[in-house]
Amino acid sequence: MKDHRITVRISPETRRRLKAAARRGGRRESDLVRDAVELQLAAEEGSLTAYEHAKKAGLIGAAKGTVWDLSTNPKYFDGFGGS
Repeated sequence: MKDHRITVRISPETRRRLKAAARRGGRRESDLVRDAVELQLAAEEGSLTAYEHAKKAGLIGAAKGTVWDLSTNPKYFDGFGGS
């Protein structure tokens, strides 16, 4: 797997804190940043709604052979909700 590089701008104060934390832990700054990104993404994934989980899994719109506008076209609502 090939790693990808991105550029992130941080304030001088954040850079100072990052360098200090890396020194204290005997780690590279890039390792700390990668870990922080992973933690943030894991936290967001843990708070996804059922819809967001289904969309991420590719389940939204996965029914084959149906009309594409079933949930938005008013012609399909005739008689819906009537008694």
